[in-house]
Amino acid sequence: MIILMITFNRVDKVYQKDWLALHDITFNIDKGEFVFICGPTGAGKSTILKLIYKDEEPTRGTVKVFEQDLHSLKKNGIPKLRRKIGVIFQDFKLLQDRTLEENVAFALEVTDTPPRDLRKKLMETLTYLRLSHKKFSFPYQLSGGEQQKVAIARALVRDPYILLADEPTGNLDARSSQDIIDILLDINYKGTTVVMATHNLGLVKKVKKRMLRLVNGKLVTET
Repeated sequence: MIILMITFNRVDKVYQKDWLALHDITFNIDKGEFVFICGPTGAGKSTILKLIYKDEEPTRGTVKVFEQDLHSLKKNGIPKLRRKIGVIFQDFKLLQDRTLEENVAFALEVTDTPPRDLRKKLMETLTYLRLSHKKFSFPYQLSGGEQQKVAIARALVRDPYILLADEPTGNLDARSSQDIIDILLDINYKGTTVVMATHNLGLVKKVKKRMLRLVNGKLVTET
């Protein structure tokens, strides 16, 4: 049984030979945890998330996900890893020429989900996030909060073990931000490990979950 979902051991990340984005980062995230990664812009929050879903490689140290050392994971194993990880971005990254329903369905189509299973899972997810009535809308017809819910639906529809959220409330007003946090907390309550990057310390203190705080690429606080 997998207990440790994510492990960083003395991880450094250097960009362009001399920009040290992360330095000596060590932490573990257990199955079912909700963890905030906090810090100002440029602190290294997004880099940590990219290392988890193998969009970047560490310069030094070890990153393990599902107890698998990602350094030894071959290229053809990356898609299998990413099927178990949902990712939500601040800028939504929705396909502008596709409806809400088509945006979410796309996440299943690329993994060759059978049509019958695709429809069932799609409707379950849209109903859970209260998006069914908007399923034929295009992204430009949705509010920022609604677009972020579509991004969550797209990440959630494949039943990920880990959900990564990179500043998911950064472009939203207070009410929409709270809606997104409530959804992430409920997803976590149902058993998914959630890791959320944010610069909003006030939000973190309000939610009262575990926090890893970064400053200039260094882990300075863990609570």
